[in-house]
Amino acid sequence: MKHHIKLSKLSKGDKVAIISPSAGLPGLFPWVQDLGLERLRTVFELEPIEYPTTRQMGSSLEDRARDVMAAFGDPEIKAVFASIGGNDQIKLIKYLDPQVFINNPKPFFGFSDNTHLHNFLWNLGMPSYYGGGIMNQFGMNVKMFDMTINSIKHALFDEGEFEMEVASEYNDEGLDWSVESNLLKQRKLEPNDGLIWDGDKDAEGILWGGCVESLIVQSSTGKYLPKDEDIDDTILVLETAEDIPEHWIIEYLLTGFGERGWFDRFQAVLVGRPKAWEFNKQNDTETKAAYRQKQRETVVKTIREYNTAIPIVQNVDFGHTDPQIVLPFGRKAVVSPANNTIKLNYS
Repeated sequence: MKHHIKLSKLSKGDKVAIISPSAGLPGLFPWVQDLGLERLRTVFELEPIEYPTTRQMGSSLEDRARDVMAAFGDPEIKAVFASIGGNDQIKLIKYLDPQVFINNPKPFFGFSDNTHLHNFLWNLGMPSYYGGGIMNQFGMNVKMFDMTINSIKHALFDEGEFEMEVASEYNDEGLDWSVESNLLKQRKLEPNDGLIWDGDKDAEGILWGGCVESLIVQSSTGKYLPKDEDIDDTILVLETAEDIPEHWIIEYLLTGFGERGWFDRFQAVLVGRPKAWEFNKQNDTETKAAYRQKQRETVVKTIREYNTAIPIVQNVDFGHTDPQIVLPFGRKAVVSPANNTIKLNYS
């Protein structure tokens, strides 16, 4: 099993870096970014510092990588937050100097395309926090979700193990960011299905994984994946992005992991509630439910070909829907089907 160091916790008033290692969307929708930064100040009492490419669409990979390393290398910066995801971060990793991160370990928050930075840090033995996008979660319409606030505070300030909260309602239908007044409108909330279990074996392990689409390009690239022995005693974390992929895509990824023998190494699998609505795919409630059900069936069927016993927990509150829990990658989780609970260690 891969050993991960312990990160320092923050204090109120600390400076935190804001970067856009994938896409400079804060430049297109500055009011969303500004709201997210204001929430960092008022809800969490932290001082956000933006880096040069944070609001620049089309900035070069080299310049973005320079900002990432500058944020980690600055001793006054106590944590690093990604504004949002994108689709080309895999190309940025080759420009990063691992020694900068080894010499300056600190918490990193982000999800989606930021899977690549999480994986980079994980391979260096540094924990990170999957979730907490500045534009997405901090810049949420009307107010942040309480569940999200709680988990981010655990990650930033708290020590110990906490039982994962489960939402009674969820949102996956957005409001157009180009209309600033939409930030004052509540997003649509629908009843949540709760945790969905397959397998009755208790398990524990450290978390590794991320966005399915990013893990596919990681697998195709090959050179950035963890070593087989590093996957021992881990819990696989998966969630699909806003492109609402066809189910064979997640099946192919899981099949690849299975053929690597990784389902003999994973202790459990956690799958986030899939986003089933997007502006170019405005599915109704029934269509969304059918999509989620088919994905669940695909996940179970594929994994069970390789391991009949490990627990699979789906519809977990992380990923591209809200409310979102921030997951501590590189830290231990305890999965208990008998108690219908997942416990996360934020130490």
